Amino acid sequence: MSNCPTPHIAAKEDEIAKTVLMPGDPNRSKFIAENFLSNIKLVNNIRGVQGYTGEYKNTPVTVMASGMGMPSMGIYSYELFKFYDVDNIIRVGSCGAINNNVEVMDIVIGLGASTDSRYDKKFKLPGTFAPICDFSLAQKAAMNAEKSGAKYHVGNVLSSDSFYDFDPKDKYAWAAMGVLAIEMESAALYMNAAITGKKALGIFTVSDQLIKEQYLSSQERETGFTKMIEIALSTAEDIYNEN
Repeated sequence: MSNCPTPHIAAKEDEIAKTVLMPGDPNRSKFIAENFLSNIKLVNNIRGVQGYTGEYKNTPVTVMASGMGMPSMGIYSYELFKFYDVDNIIRVGSCGAINNNVEVMDIVIGLGASTDSRYDKKFKLPGTFAPICDFSLAQKAAMNAEKSGAKYHVGNVLSSDSFYDFDPKDKYAWAAMGVLAIEMESAALYMNAAITGKKALGIFTVSDQLIKEQYLSSQERETGFTKMIEIALSTAEDIYNEN
């Protein structure tokens, strides 16, 4: 008996591509599909979480929102990996830089995702799990960032359960450990990839420089991340051409 559709994804089994781009924002999902993909089909709109499948230069790609935070990312990425047999999920999102060398609109590729979440407790591990991306995806993304001329950084990010900074000292403590930026989903994505034996990567555009207090508008966040999207799609194309 098929597990598709799931409680959160309405697509049929064959309507989801092997590589999925996951922005947090459903509007960004729609923007990517309409501006970068051809032959697009809306395959999910449960709870307004829009998912589209189409082609990027003849490469099948699905783009579907994850929603905000690790619980939401945890649901969608697990269902895609486990029930739709997706091989690769590339998160494309925004982040807040906490390193002085990382500027607004720079690209960050998340090798690892430190976290203040308890998401890993569900796996009942006898220690602390270190969520990391798939190296082959990161390598491809870095090469595509290099080709694009983007200013990019590769390193550790923090996946936080809290958007608002209740203790201003926290970001400096994480920065002292070499963390480049803060976001809210990748640790759960990387853990779900690990438990299902699949591949995941987070690519981010810096929307806020939290040390220098520089910020993008909501409109710029939604539609101004073209370079990041092109890097992710080129990475998806590289994966497809290898197979």
